[in-house]
Amino acid sequence: MKLRDLVYGLYERRVESRLDHTQVPKHIGVILDGNRRWARAAGGTTEQGHKAGASKVLELLGWCAETDVEVVTLWLLSTDNLSRPEDELVPLLGIVEGVIRDIAADGRWRVHHVGTMDLLPAHTQRVLKEAEQATHDVGGILVNVAVGYGGRQEIADAVRSLLLDHAGKGTTFEELADVVDTDLIAEHLYTRGQPDPDLVIRTSGEQRLSGFMLWQSAHSEYYFCEVFWPAFRKVDFLRALRDYSLRHRRYGN
Repeated sequence: MKLRDLVYGLYERRVESRLDHTQVPKHIGVILDGNRRWARAAGGTTEQGHKAGASKVLELLGWCAETDVEVVTLWLLSTDNLSRPEDELVPLLGIVEGVIRDIAADGRWRVHHVGTMDLLPAHTQRVLKEAEQATHDVGGILVNVAVGYGGRQEIADAVRSLLLDHAGKGTTFEELADVVDTDLIAEHLYTRGQPDPDLVIRTSGEQRLSGFMLWQSAHSEYYFCEVFWPAFRKVDFLRALRDYSLRHRRYGN
């Protein structure tokens, strides 16, 4: 074992030993950013960067399983990504589909898609539906796979769903205007019935949400990590949890 690996292992155990497990977030959202920049820095291709990032997902879920995390939302593919050139989008979709299959095949996670299904190719839709069906009764961590996801799109879809739902019940616009509130809109989000994220982690050093869970993250804590996603280590994850446990949550106050 190299000296660097030994020192790293000792430091990781030290951080973990000081983590307050009573303050672990129940729902973590992760913006998996930096695959392409990691690949460029390593002299590789964009596809290689996405593959390296994909291989990190199961590691992250394994780390979450060692804590009391109950829900993880992974932003795998944004609506903006769908407008990329075909020679980049097609391999990316294949990599995303592979990640979803791997999560489902692991047997420990329950898969739930968040995003606009109709924007995705038929094959990707099928992979998502099969993963949800195969893991429906799994009792482990609920893994939201955000594919074809955009925060503004989610809110627009929620409002559209709300209007259609009440139109089917014969509710007039005047009656709906009297009852519509934040709770009613939340019932039509992709994550309805789930707790909002306590902690949102973004890798690669970018300090912005880019539309990730705009509605749900109103009172979330944010942790911005400098490392690119493929290079994200367990100690980086533990640091995020430690940082969260030391914060005094004000919930907007």
